[in-house]
Amino acid sequence: MCGIVGYKGSRNAINIVLNELEKLEYRGYDSAGISYKNNSGIITAKQPGCITDLRLKINRRKRSKCAIGHTRWATHGKPCKRNAHPHVTLDGSLSIVHNGIIENYLTLKTELVEKGYRFNSDTDTEVLLYLIHDYYSKTTGDVYTATKLALERVVGAYAFILMNSQDNILVCGRKGSPLAIGEYEGDFHIASDPSAFSDHVENVVYPEDNSVIKIDKKIEVYNMTKQSLTYCNIQKLHRQLFKIEKGEYEHFMKKEIFEQSKCLDDAVRGRIDGYNIKLGGLLGHEKMFANTDHITIIACGTSWNAGLIAKYYIEEFCDIKVSVEYASEFRYRQPFLQAGDIVIGISQSGETADTLAALSLAKERGAFIVGICNVVNSSLSRMTNCGVYLRAGMEIGVASTKAFTSQVVCLLLLSLWIEQNRGSEGLETKKRTELVSEIKNISNGISRVLELVDKKTQLIAQDLKDKTKFMFMGRKFNYPVALEGALKMKELCYNFAEGFAAAELKHGPMALVDENTIVVAINNDSSEEQMLKMANNIKEVKARGAYVIAIDCWGSITGDCDESIKISKSNSYLSPIFSVIPLQLLAYYSAIFRDKNVDRPRNLAKSVTVE
Repeated sequence: MCGIVGYKGSRNAINIVLNELEKLEYRGYDSAGISYKNNSGIITAKQPGCITDLRLKINRRKRSKCAIGHTRWATHGKPCKRNAHPHVTLDGSLSIVHNGIIENYLTLKTELVEKGYRFNSDTDTEVLLYLIHDYYSKTTGDVYTATKLALERVVGAYAFILMNSQDNILVCGRKGSPLAIGEYEGDFHIASDPSAFSDHVENVVYPEDNSVIKIDKKIEVYNMTKQSLTYCNIQKLHRQLFKIEKGEYEHFMKKEIFEQSKCLDDAVRGRIDGYNIKLGGLLGHEKMFANTDHITIIACGTSWNAGLIAKYYIEEFCDIKVSVEYASEFRYRQPFLQAGDIVIGISQSGETADTLAALSLAKERGAFIVGICNVVNSSLSRMTNCGVYLRAGMEIGVASTKAFTSQVVCLLLLSLWIEQNRGSEGLETKKRTELVSEIKNISNGISRVLELVDKKTQLIAQDLKDKTKFMFMGRKFNYPVALEGALKMKELCYNFAEGFAAAELKHGPMALVDENTIVVAINNDSSEEQMLKMANNIKEVKARGAYVIAIDCWGSITGDCDESIKISKSNSYLSPIFSVIPLQLLAYYSAIFRDKNVDRPRNLAKSVTVE
């Protein structure tokens, strides 16, 4: 979740590390710091706040050929200067930046305290640092060897960069957290996300789990599992299609909401041939899907909500049982998997720790792993048998928007692809033809919805800026959208907000409804049966005093609601994509009127790379 950066080369390492840290600031923003080498040893500057604040503390005229940096999302220890990275040993010999969690840090810390070590922070990272230092100073005299010995005793996840005062060698370690190493003309760049790298970096190495890496005149990778040097696989760096710039928008989130028209156009382009679906990433695996009778979907957060929509699609189109599992729970109970089962993992970043761990367990049991991911060469994409890329471009806002709709449309395409390869009759020819036609035109549909709802949601959010209790309800395909709408309100406004299947209100949630409750009813299913049932649910909450906002494509229930956000009618299967847009905007504007940090909600990070 934190962003780590390192550089060793011929140019000014201080400027390069600060510039690359800024690109990762969306990964963590509690505090930031940098260590760099000069003739007198390791110089460190760090403080709470952002990279801009850090720059003010550093003499930009200073030069160095080796530096490491960190932007923090706190796991161990509150955000403050003493807990900020880099951490440096008291004798100034070693400095470290780290992303991850050392699970057995208390045991190791107790042992080190008994040896006389004193700690300046509350972090697990400082424990890792002194463990390495203990081997370095008392046993080996070599940082690379000391790191290997120390990591044999470490339980947890980590990606770190270690600098020593004696030379310009950098030592890295990776287990369970992302790390990439870029190279250009003898200069080396290290980061937790290759999007940080300078534009001229074209070649990249992604070390495997349980690796220790020495960076001197070349990259040397040691495999802790095999206890031997391993092959260093150099790949071309794939850069995201969207630059990290806000353009005309005040916030990344709003920019990303309005990018959805282009994103979904990119997601669909080249994947429909007439009325057939073509997914190149799944080519050659048609029989696997044709013969299966059970699919498991694994994800977290927004990706889980998208997976729940996919369950409706696949079960209805393909007559296949689908289970949707929280990755964080999947591996801590008895997973019913056997060799040949299909498991679909969904992650925007491809680095979500819980999802990767759950998929790794499934893979050990012989499952066939499919990835739905936004980042080429991410950990998820490298561990799967096949998959589909979202093509959504880099998403900076912590509250996911364009990635969610891209996930839904890609999962819809996947569902149609499975159906056509199974030859099932879950979706009759006319309905399929109509649906595929609308998918081809989805970009225009998104643009129309954005034009219809932007000003309206802004006005509603302003009127409700003092309200703190929200309930979202939907039916069928729009039940997961209700969950997603509630999640956005929680993330951005820190309100009580819950999503419900509308028919479940009478089974408990109705007790929450009173005159202080805002109920958002998603009434965007082209099925008249679903519309009539939703109209009854609206009457039920109105009778208890709720203030009701309808996301409505019908216009027939406006009289029963306090506010109605009218959107154009769409195919039922596409309704989740159109329904979620006003919910994204409602959460966005609600946060604006409450003076919340829209792009960086408190306590949250973009990529959850620790368990």
